Amino acid sequence: MKKGKRPLGRFLMILAVVFFYLPILYMIVFSFNEGKSLTVFSGFSLRWYRHMLESGDMMEALYTTFSVALLATSVSTVAGTIAAIGLSKSRKIVRDVMEQVNNLPLMNPEIVTAIGLMLLFITFKVEKGYVTMLLAHIAFCIPYVMLSVMPKIRSLDPNLADAAMDLGATPWQAMTKVIVPQIMPGIVSGALIAFTMSVDDFIISYFVTGRGVKNLSIMVYTMSKRVNPSINAISTLVVVIITIVLVAVNLAPVLAARRTGRVEVEHRRTWIPVAAGAVLAVLAVCFLQFGSGALDRPYEGQTLHIYNWGEYTGENIIRDFEEETGASVVMDNFDSNEQMYIRVANGESYDILVPSDYMIQRLIEEDLLQKLDKSRLDCLDKLSDAVKGLPYDPDNEYSIPYFWGTVGIVYDKTKVDVADLEREGYNIFLDEKYKGDIYLYDSERDSFMMALKALGYSMNTDSQEELQEAYDWLVQCVQTMEPEIVTDEIIDNMAQGRKALGLIYSGDATYVMAENEDMGYYMPDTGTNLWSDAMVIPANARNVELAHAFINYASDYDGAYDNSSYVGYTSANQEVMDVLSGEGGDYEGINAYIPRTDNPSDEVFVYNEETRKVIGDLWSRVKIAASNAE
Repeated sequence: MKKGKRPLGRFLMILAVVFFYLPILYMIVFSFNEGKSLTVFSGFSLRWYRHMLESGDMMEALYTTFSVALLATSVSTVAGTIAAIGLSKSRKIVRDVMEQVNNLPLMNPEIVTAIGLMLLFITFKVEKGYVTMLLAHIAFCIPYVMLSVMPKIRSLDPNLADAAMDLGATPWQAMTKVIVPQIMPGIVSGALIAFTMSVDDFIISYFVTGRGVKNLSIMVYTMSKRVNPSINAISTLVVVIITIVLVAVNLAPVLAARRTGRVEVEHRRTWIPVAAGAVLAVLAVCFLQFGSGALDRPYEGQTLHIYNWGEYTGENIIRDFEEETGASVVMDNFDSNEQMYIRVANGESYDILVPSDYMIQRLIEEDLLQKLDKSRLDCLDKLSDAVKGLPYDPDNEYSIPYFWGTVGIVYDKTKVDVADLEREGYNIFLDEKYKGDIYLYDSERDSFMMALKALGYSMNTDSQEELQEAYDWLVQCVQTMEPEIVTDEIIDNMAQGRKALGLIYSGDATYVMAENEDMGYYMPDTGTNLWSDAMVIPANARNVELAHAFINYASDYDGAYDNSSYVGYTSANQEVMDVLSGEGGDYEGINAYIPRTDNPSDEVFVYNEETRKVIGDLWSRVKIAASNAE
């Protein structure tokens, strides 16, 4: 039986190795992909590595990740080791209580620790940034070090230190030359665990950072909101760095042992800080090389703080603006208008925000925005008339449009009959011909817009009866059509033709259609959401003059072209829109790029707090119904 179990054990071990390492291999291969797809390899290219190295944000995130990890590991290892040694000499009741206290953050969900640290920094008015991230990492790394060191201390003879001092050693010498060498394996294990936890952490880092300071996990999270293969490139670089360190740490003692005829354990230990220091030096050089700019003079030494959606800026606009003005741009990213609102309402200071239409209305009503100084702006005449003077800001006193578009249906021309779309509109999402072959977008606002428009109602209705009908329509959809409820993963999935149709933003449909000629975009005659995102200046902005300069730059041809050609959303700059959609343009023949402006049933979303709460509650119930249907 034992012999029979060995092949099975080997097979399971191989399977486990494949399970863990195949995704890493997949990521490395696609980091050399010529196209933007994360699933289809279209040819070998170093395009995304060039993009990574040219991106100051990515290189700075890499530097932040490893510098915080190394500093947190160093401090937490020293503090945790001293604390563990001290506890070993304490009374049993003190030792038992402190061990339980030490275990508490290990058992706590990370989100609890993250919120606690965030509230601590807010309470004491500590500005969040690099220092707060470092302090948080030190705090959650110390328990792991203590947990690794304590068993080694328990295994020692309790009289070891006394014996050393009887032989003439000072207390410090007894600890550093007798105790510490004996527990070194535990210290090294604790340090490695602390380093791993720091590099890997996302949740705590996300809640305790600010002022544009991001580590790799935060950056990858914001990048993953839209298709960007630079994720693969920078992740591959991390794998290479860690592999080099591991090879250096493990190979150097072996080579030394061959020369001396014995394994020099102490030599191995010295390679760990040397290798880590070498990696930090390389990252520092990269940061200094790629993370700096500011060559011109007008705003030399000034800093502009922008709060924008993730992956909502072009490849070059930030770097070019810094070079032209001499300013430094710090950009934080948000996932939703509501997340952005919470920070602004709580007094966090930014110079520019890029919220959506309905949120701009709310910010204006609550006096959280300041009026623009139009004497400093030269961009209004360059913007499309269709996106100026919208209901939330009819005189553009507070906002300058950034991107705009519609919400519609992306569909596979080989699977969906256009006649069905023309006849049914949004009701095609109830057509059982497409059962199990549709995507719904996980957005309460857009999903209820679809349902209300399918029923012939205004998307801005506050009628409880009409909202209930829309809820019933969505419940019928999730219970009978087996839809997959997704967010931005719909972009790559539809580009690969994985389902027949789905609800999507026009800018995302533009990318899908550019990647796959079998994809189309349809807007029902019953109407849709004509949305816009715009640049605004908060009431507590610190650098108003520089904010106006960036608004001008982002609205001018070069900045607007870079933004729109890279992101795929429709530019507010009329010339850019004409060039990109015209003959030879990036989006020639793609109807999703040009928003519809001649349908009287299309609406701009109007903010209503009570209706928003009702829709939010109903959408939660729709998703519960979808889960039960599965």
